[in-house]
Amino acid sequence: GADSQKRAEARKIYRVLTKTYPHVTCELDFKNPLQLLIATVLSAQCTDKRVNAVTPALFKKYKNVNAKQALDEDIEDLIYTTGFYRAKARHIKGLATKIVKQYGGEVPAELEKLVTLPGVGRKTANVVLGHAFDIPGITVDTHFGRLSRRFGWTTSQDPVKVEHEVGALIAQKEWTNLSQRMIWHGRRICHSRKPACGACPMAKICPSFGIGEVDPVKAQLLLKTDAIFDEKDLNSLTRIVTNWLFISYENSYS
Repeated sequence: GADSQKRAEARKIYRVLTKTYPHVTCELDFKNPLQLLIATVLSAQCTDKRVNAVTPALFKKYKNVNAKQALDEDIEDLIYTTGFYRAKARHIKGLATKIVKQYGGEVPAELEKLVTLPGVGRKTANVVLGHAFDIPGITVDTHFGRLSRRFGWTTSQDPVKVEHEVGALIAQKEWTNLSQRMIWHGRRICHSRKPACGACPMAKICPSFGIGEVDPVKAQLLLKTDAIFDEKDLNSLTRIVTNWLFISYENSYS
């Protein structure tokens, strides 16, 4: 039926995403669930790179929730460069206090409990579940939502609906990896304003091919890479894009 066809098409796209970004890692540095929780709260409206520059000093000073519960003003100074630092400091203090009072000092490993913490929504909760607890979760950020709609997996703008609709198409054990790969692809190729369609490994199977730059050479110039990008991923992406460019040229001359 239509559902099984939709699932088959989604999995085909996911196979290409997996080939393009084979090495899934969390781009936030952390050693335990509490560190990842705090890093994820800090990452709102801020790059992972910037968060990683700030957290070593923060984690050194406050080694556990009890230390964080006694936080004073200087946490604001430590996280100032991540933006919205007053609200983030308040969230970190609040979540540390709540973890001590309600959860025995341990970060809970359940979505329903995580979302009760200050500053923690489903997106943050799923990052923590997936990367700190190995519990598969779908993280619907702006990239994930946009790509899900472009791939024809959902038409919804509601992150919770997107989470459930995409979850029905892709195997649960892949949810965390899927989230990371979708976010990477959104950052690097499938941009919101001008997607680099002509340099995209999904070009042949994407229902939205053509909404962005289709000329392979111009599209290549739109690709964004950054230093955090795993070198193995970069090599594999370059190889895939080069093959795709070569095929496009051959086709245009044949």
